[in-house]
Amino acid sequence: MGALHLAPDSLAFVLDGAAQAVGAVRAGSALPAALQAVASGKAAGARGAIQDIAYRTMRRLALADALLHKLVRKALPPHVSSVIVCAFALLTDDDAHAAYAPFTVVDQAVNAIAARRDIAFAKGLVNAVLRNFLRERDALIAEANRSDVARWNYPQWWIDAVKRGQPDAWQHILEAGNDHGPLTLRVNARHSSVDEYVQRLKAEGIESQAAGLHAVRLATPMPVDRIPGFADGIVSVQDSGAQRAAQLLDARDGMRVLDACAAPGGKTGHILELANVELVALESNADRAKRIDENLTRLKLSAEVTVGDAGDPAPWFDGRPFDRILADVPCSASGIVRRHPDIRWLRRPSDIAALVEEQRRILNALWPLVAKGGELLYVTCSIFPEEGEDQARWFGTLHEDAVRLDAPGQLLPTAAHAIANERAGAVQGSPDGTHAADPGKGEAKAARQSSSRNAEAFADHDGFFYARFQKR
Repeated sequence: MGALHLAPDSLAFVLDGAAQAVGAVRAGSALPAALQAVASGKAAGARGAIQDIAYRTMRRLALADALLHKLVRKALPPHVSSVIVCAFALLTDDDAHAAYAPFTVVDQAVNAIAARRDIAFAKGLVNAVLRNFLRERDALIAEANRSDVARWNYPQWWIDAVKRGQPDAWQHILEAGNDHGPLTLRVNARHSSVDEYVQRLKAEGIESQAAGLHAVRLATPMPVDRIPGFADGIVSVQDSGAQRAAQLLDARDGMRVLDACAAPGGKTGHILELANVELVALESNADRAKRIDENLTRLKLSAEVTVGDAGDPAPWFDGRPFDRILADVPCSASGIVRRHPDIRWLRRPSDIAALVEEQRRILNALWPLVAKGGELLYVTCSIFPEEGEDQARWFGTLHEDAVRLDAPGQLLPTAAHAIANERAGAVQGSPDGTHAADPGKGEAKAARQSSSRNAEAFADHDGFFYARFQKR
């Protein structure tokens, strides 16, 4: 594209940057990498705004594409299309939740096109398309939403897979994936408790609530450098559903533990916060392994960080078996799509079968490394049964010396807007495998639970699968 001549504090500048990121995702790049390339060197305000619009667009891309197809009959230069869909992502908000006034979005989108000489010829068309949309917004959105793809903002194969795998909850799952994930913190048990940290935040004027045994959810997200105690290792950022891993692993002082797919080190740190263990943190990518060291340094903890393939132990395994192995294996990441909305557009149906085979390769390689009486915890951040219950059954059938232990199984993603319904009595699996609502005797049982346990049952968490196996 040609040179850009726009004020860096203008919405036009931000729309242009977000459109570049969207175009990169369409070309196969992950959104964080695309944003890093686009926003690097820009002012903090511009970076934040570009990121916000790019993420909004990923969550509404199918609807925006449907509107574009309806209103434009000819092929456009890719960047022009990307600017329009970013504008649609802003204009499809109702007036009460709009980030910008509609006329501002239209004006600045036109300026973004006009600022690039090679596509400036399209500025009149962009103006007409966006104004036509505003004149018939409700009718156009209603027509587009007749398609499941536009209504739910996922590829059709993804929608079909969720329907098959979770026929009673598929709408809830798809809706939750279009929500914004909260900023959830993990309180370092070596330094503080959830109640103590909530009180600390309150004293500093920060609204929060307990969200698990070690989890605190902030009412309003903020940069990590402003979170009290973050730099000192008092807290880390980690979804409350992901925090279940270290708790379920149940590592105890003196044990030898393997975190088999450890980067960026969130679960590694949590394991070490809960027990004094000899921990090997394994990661196949050397650059990602550096992030484990960085996280442990901030937490003032240590582990043996090793670069190696979990599916090929020979080069790194020293022959000493492990009492616990955490196998948080590569997966579709379908359970964390609200935090990574680009995943739905990057994944292909064939990816699932390939990931299943990779998971099996890793599990089969790791099982011989478990000590007799030791345990392996299988984890994916997926809501597809192929990467969850189907895989756990396969493993248990294949390995006669594997005894399946209690674990939550499939944790479905729980979005903030659904929590009120759960409190009113809708049944939803909680992170500890119980039900959030239970009539009769269940009410008395719930009354006896601790505040942290109750908070966990209603936590706003991502989707995960957990299965535990003990070696005979």
